[in-house]
Amino acid sequence: MRAVVQRVTSAQVTANGDLAGQIGAGLLVLLGVAKTDVESDADYLAEKIIGLRVFEDEGGKMNRPVTEIGGAILVVSQFTLYGDVRWGKRPAFDAAAAPERACELYEYFVKRVRAAGLLCETGRFQQMMEVELINDGPVTILLDSSKVF
Repeated sequence: MRAVVQRVTSAQVTANGDLAGQIGAGLLVLLGVAKTDVESDADYLAEKIIGLRVFEDEGGKMNRPVTEIGGAILVVSQFTLYGDVRWGKRPAFDAAAAPERACELYEYFVKRVRAAGLLCETGRFQQMMEVELINDGPVTILLDSSKVF
């Protein structure tokens, strides 16, 4: 499972022109699911993201997690995180999970974030979406449950 995590002052996602999810300060998480992923991958990423210390403390250092700032998380599914362009210019998505399994793990991830007491908004799975955000910093972190980076 892969995630692109962006610290934001605000973010929103629309699907087919309708507002699907919106947050103020917090984290925008673009989440991709691999065909080999299981619940423990989602557990790992949810725990890592919830505890990710990317918000400034009183001294101006990135030292506080989203839970300490009263922030929220917006999770948007993005299978293109598994787009492989090592052998050409058109992405191959062979490593991405099938939509049914990806949806299960995406929803499981969201459930884990909400269980931590955080406001967690979402996009709409397997729909064309438009994401708007104000990246704060900018701060962008890449995470992978198999720890390839």
